[in-house]
Amino acid sequence: MPSWYYENPWTIPNILSMARMGLAPVLGYLIVEENFNVALGVFVLAGVTDLLDGFIARNWANQKSALGSALDPLADKILISVLYVSLTCANLIPVSLTSMIILRDVALIAAVFYVRYKTLSPPMNTAVQLILVAASLAAPVFNYVDSVYLQTLWCITAFTTVSSAYSYYHYGRKTVQVINNK
Repeated sequence: MPSWYYENPWTIPNILSMARMGLAPVLGYLIVEENFNVALGVFVLAGVTDLLDGFIARNWANQKSALGSALDPLADKILISVLYVSLTCANLIPVSLTSMIILRDVALIAAVFYVRYKTLSPPMNTAVQLILVAASLAAPVFNYVDSVYLQTLWCITAFTTVSSAYSYYHYGRKTVQVINNK
């Protein structure tokens, strides 16, 4: 079977990146609770996972993965964001600096999504689902929980979800047929 057909997601670097993501909220909690001794140890542990995942992926070919190329920077962004926000809550880093760092990362992520939007078919279902989440979160704040507009958005979201599922099924089936015919 060709190597591009299946990629093992359970590589050591991927597991280390996921562990780093899991350490982020623990670290944030420790900082907000001002348990700095333990937080420093957990921070060092998170740093070691970052060094190890890169070292292993670079030195063992069977440990490289496309998933890992996305997980590693995602884990870094999550960790950095949680660290800066929690250190700001603990009054150890100024709000202005944290805002600058978070806004830069948001801008980078937005740029990636923009490039994806321009190069791939529009992710309509994801956009509708996110709009529904935003509207649902705002509903109790702005007192429109029972609004017909919100209920209409539920129906639109259900429709785009079913359409998206069919699209994935349809094009996925075609892709498998093409692979099987080679």
